[in-house]
Amino acid sequence: METNAANTDTEAVAETGAAAAAVNPLERRLDLSIALADLDKEVDQRLRRLGKKMKMPGFRPGKVPASIVRQQYGDQARHEALSEALGNLFSEEVKRQQLRVAGSPNIESRNGGSTTHMEFSAVFEVFPEIVVKDLSDMEIQRPVLDVGPTEVDGTIEILRKQRVRYEPVDRAAASGDRVSIDFLGKKDGVPFQGGEGKDYQFVLGEGKMLADFESAVIGTSPGESKSFEMTFPSEYFSKELAGQAVTFDVTVKEVGDPVLPEVDADFAKGLGVEDGDLVKMRAEIEGNLKREVKKRLQAKITSQVMDSLLEANPVAVPEALVDREIERLKELARQDMEQRGMKVKDLPMQREWFVDQATRRVRLGLVLAEIVKQHELQAKPEQVRALVEESAQSYEHPEEVVRWYYAQRERLGDFESAAIEANVVDWMLAGVKVVDAPVAFGELMGQPGQPS
Repeated sequence: METNAANTDTEAVAETGAAAAAVNPLERRLDLSIALADLDKEVDQRLRRLGKKMKMPGFRPGKVPASIVRQQYGDQARHEALSEALGNLFSEEVKRQQLRVAGSPNIESRNGGSTTHMEFSAVFEVFPEIVVKDLSDMEIQRPVLDVGPTEVDGTIEILRKQRVRYEPVDRAAASGDRVSIDFLGKKDGVPFQGGEGKDYQFVLGEGKMLADFESAVIGTSPGESKSFEMTFPSEYFSKELAGQAVTFDVTVKEVGDPVLPEVDADFAKGLGVEDGDLVKMRAEIEGNLKREVKKRLQAKITSQVMDSLLEANPVAVPEALVDREIERLKELARQDMEQRGMKVKDLPMQREWFVDQATRRVRLGLVLAEIVKQHELQAKPEQVRALVEESAQSYEHPEEVVRWYYAQRERLGDFESAAIEANVVDWMLAGVKVVDAPVAFGELMGQPGQPS
């Protein structure tokens, strides 16, 4: 069918662009015009094709009168013909003007005053033009850390604490002890919801309970009861209790003294070293530590690089892409909560929760895509293979894990993204000033108080 498309005249385009820039600099509009005669011709052709296949009681197949076919399928045929015509016309105009469309267009009917044509406007967004800035004056601090005996010893100590047991003792509770208590909280002399517990266990000093509550329990011996007053913090999650003064009655039923396991053959076997060899255990811990430290150091430098790229290259982002990313983040959040045992079927997900993260991800994706294209930083097969094999080393049978990933192409997606990301980081570090900055082991691992 014959159709035509026309941009508005030069003056009108300038006005539209200026107005849109204040709201969305990436928004564009195309005016589309479709001849009614061509549309009617296409509708007739569709109805004839439908009529040849239509079956109806009292008529032979394909012999249903055209008037009945039109009555039943006329609206459907016209809608399909119009949609196809608009889609084709829009695609032709986009290709002719070399526009990079982001998302789907919003087609609006337009009253053009024509008796021979139907007039429409397609409103859509385009991808931003990205020119990567010169980064040679930028400085990046590269965190460095060598894993040695001190870090291995610190990790073994953490593993011991994770396997701590508690022996009942007849003495006053101190920080680090596990206590078992009965408690009852009252506000204005009346018990409040959530303020009662029986045989409740927690470790003093871990911060599971409010600091004032723990302070009152410290120094109390098994069988001892006490009452004390305390005030909930003003930012406490329960609005009914936030900033309120209450009274607690507490009875300490047991005090448990922490006992750490000895670093012996049994300890090594508990970590998966079947023969209990301590030398082998330390070697495995060191290997795992080095992989984890390498991953965390890479994450820190990558975060710096990405932040620097975003700061140096501010770009507008298509709202359509942000909306799509928001929906993806919502679905990931739902899946994560479901895996944690939460019921999220009817849980409302507010768009505002994800806007900032989605906008950052889209903006970063656009900048990275331009850098990767300009400098040919696509992932190479050998890079992906190396990342897969490195990840598989933490499993008992690495070769089986590698085969599993390569059994289906889509399983390699995360590794390909990681390889591209690493390529961008290497490219940037090669063009900026890099200063090595030692990082403490405890800080890197998120373990305050560990060896540095």
